[in-house]
Amino acid sequence: MRVSASGVLALLIWLGATIAPAASAGPARTLLVRDMAQYQQATASLRPGDTVVLADGTWRDARLVFKARGQDGQPVRLTAQTPGKVILSGQSDLRLAGEHLEVSNLVFRDGWAPGGEALSFRISRSERANHSRVTGVVIDGYSKPDRGEADHWVALYGHDNRFDHNQLLGKTNRGTTLVVVRDEEQGLDNRHRIDHNWFGPRPNLGSNGGETLRVGTSHDSLSDSHTVVEDNWFEGCDGEVEIVSNKSGGNIYRGNVFFHSRGSMVLRHGSGNLVERNVFLGGSKAHTGGVRVINARQTIRDNYFEGLDGQNFAAALSVMYGAVDAPKNRYAQVEHAVIERNTWIASRQLLLGTGMDDERNAAPKDSRFANNLIVNGQDNPLVVQGDISGIAFAGNVQSPIASPGFPDGVVAHTLAMTRAATGLQVPSTPLPGIGAPRDLTPIAREDVGVTWYPKDAARAALDRGRTESVAPGDDTLTRAVQAATPGQRLQLRAGRYTVNEVLALSQPLTVQGPAQGAAELQFSRPVLFELLPGASLRLAHLTVDGAQAPDEAGNAVIRIAPGANTANYTVLIEDSRLVHLDGNRGFDVINAGKGTMADLIALRHVLASDVSGRIVSAAAETDDGGTYNAERVEIVGSQFTRIGGAVVDLYRGGTDESTFGPALDVRDSTFRQVGRRDDASLRLRGVQHVQLVGNTFDDSAAVRFTHAVGTPTLVATRNTFAGTPAIQSDIPVEATR
Repeated sequence: MRVSASGVLALLIWLGATIAPAASAGPARTLLVRDMAQYQQATASLRPGDTVVLADGTWRDARLVFKARGQDGQPVRLTAQTPGKVILSGQSDLRLAGEHLEVSNLVFRDGWAPGGEALSFRISRSERANHSRVTGVVIDGYSKPDRGEADHWVALYGHDNRFDHNQLLGKTNRGTTLVVVRDEEQGLDNRHRIDHNWFGPRPNLGSNGGETLRVGTSHDSLSDSHTVVEDNWFEGCDGEVEIVSNKSGGNIYRGNVFFHSRGSMVLRHGSGNLVERNVFLGGSKAHTGGVRVINARQTIRDNYFEGLDGQNFAAALSVMYGAVDAPKNRYAQVEHAVIERNTWIASRQLLLGTGMDDERNAAPKDSRFANNLIVNGQDNPLVVQGDISGIAFAGNVQSPIASPGFPDGVVAHTLAMTRAATGLQVPSTPLPGIGAPRDLTPIAREDVGVTWYPKDAARAALDRGRTESVAPGDDTLTRAVQAATPGQRLQLRAGRYTVNEVLALSQPLTVQGPAQGAAELQFSRPVLFELLPGASLRLAHLTVDGAQAPDEAGNAVIRIAPGANTANYTVLIEDSRLVHLDGNRGFDVINAGKGTMADLIALRHVLASDVSGRIVSAAAETDDGGTYNAERVEIVGSQFTRIGGAVVDLYRGGTDESTFGPALDVRDSTFRQVGRRDDASLRLRGVQHVQLVGNTFDDSAAVRFTHAVGTPTLVATRNTFAGTPAIQSDIPVEATR
């Protein structure tokens, strides 16, 4: 049998791995392995300088243990044959233990970690990696299908490890994207370096547990980690109110870019941390925040903040109230904070004294706010709550006018601003020593993460695909939906469409008629559309008639089933009629089950009549853990007549403060004979932001609002109530915003 030269080379490499001598002798080797059996043999006797190469391809359900002892300058390496061509999928994970290891150029995708971590710097509590490096690794959408099941994608243990030039994006389940794990056994003085990574979009989780990075926990927060987090990008990291959750002392956060990310860099626990030369760019996106200050000896200096829209806990600067001798897991008093030479431009709020309540009753003390520059996005972004006599103000400049209450410490100065070559705004006439340094340059997006894997991968979205014409008839729509591609628009002709199956969607889809009411959908099943993970739905210019639906419990036009884990989806109903949805007592239009989470549910110019249930039922999370079913609900220019339940039933229970929503906006709509079954035309529990503007309530049940946590707002203006009680609320109703 003739063997090619390449085959001989592969055989020699394999023999070298199989009969390798004990670790310390011989030259460094390169060991190409093609399956798990070869991998296990090759890694059984590694020595300094050796490299294990995973052959290109998909490694499914690969449980990789990489244990070896390299030397300084001679690490033991694990890498891909070609960067980005080795895909760890299914239930794969990677665990490291030893000294001077290096892992590079792998991709985790198309699956989820079988345990609590996808990539771990330990294989057991007693076997950890030290002086080791992971670089050029991509973890893309490697989320557990149950969004309530927690894991960490990356867990750093041990000490003196580096995690750099990696890309992590698309985590949708509970648990921190990257965590530094600390305790007496795992090590407290970590000295890790986390740098040049691209932390890409993390969708809103709708509950606690959506942090992108966390260093430590409250239990060991009184000790120092000495971890350095520098030159990273945090882009679209919207998981929860804490993008970065610092829970240890002695850490440095330097040179990072926070780009269009909801939430803040939060000094939650631990003292003596340094936040310097970071750039926060909000783009006026809702809830984009800056730095939240808690605990002692925190230094925030030489940072740049622009276009941040956040308030309260997510303000561009939030200096908290705390408690004297607070338990480790609560809010310690701010002491000896130094906030100096920072620039805030066009940011909504800088809040001093945040979170004052019966527990958090200790004002900041022995602190300094000096030589900062504030260029107003609104008249007075610098806001005070409570006592700030413990903060000394000096040398601050605010343009064009100064917020009141800071005599001599904040001076008004009308400034012309210019965009420098760095991309940041600076005063046209320099103000030496005031604001962020003029040479502050954010690290370029292309200089973080990897070059061989896209940062802007195409994501399916509504109306991003082709348009397909559909003729009326029995199950013509059914067949069109089954054949649809992501983002497609099904353009219906005028006529009647009978649907005899539940239309299950796992991708974005638009169903649109030629004009309002010209295309009519009738359905013979309890549910017309069921949304699965990955789905979004837009219905436009339609009539939906439920007269043929059977009389069954759980009837709905659109159902997001309990346990489906459908998250970050959108439902839009526009310029449509919804009629005869009264075949049983609880026929809903949209029913969001437990464990599901909508980014947006919107009804625009909808006419709904004779509905026995609710229009939007998003009230399944009654275990009061801070979870809820819809981030935003919008109703604009719509009419609701003879609706048995509440038009909107929206629930968020518990006292957790890690989320922003839900939010409800109802404008220019009419409610007639609405809500008698629920004794509420709108039932809102724990909703954080409510706006009711220009609506008419006629012969309907009351709007009912119940406070749960935080400082919710309920704004009601230009509404009329005829034969309808006034708004029932346990917080004051604001007339204007």
